[in-house]
Amino acid sequence: MENLIVLIPLSVGGVFILAGLIFWAFPPRKINRFYGYRTWNAMKSPERWHFAQEYAAKEMVIWGAVLAFMAILGFVYHPIEAIAALIGIGLMVAMVVILFVRVESAIELKFENDVSDLT
Repeated sequence: MENLIVLIPLSVGGVFILAGLIFWAFPPRKINRFYGYRTWNAMKSPERWHFAQEYAAKEMVIWGAVLAFMAILGFVYHPIEAIAALIGIGLMVAMVVILFVRVESAIELKFENDVSDLT
């Protein structure tokens, strides 16, 4: 079988880069539940929504590239298949968590004094 430390980060990183570029080029204009970066925090107001879409798209490209770059690890480390799968999946999950935390933190930081969001 293929080296999963190469395959998982490279393919998932590529998907995140592609998705980020698509969201960057064609961001959703209106708040919706089907397309875009959709969290409760991002959907609070149109201003938050637009900021979140732009910021998340850029972060997806950056962290997708970081994840794809981490595939280099598979060329120097050759564990058994089960360990390789765990490492590949672990890198993918870590990237998703980092992406989520960074975008949510950026939304909170940008809109921390926004009284129009208070209900």
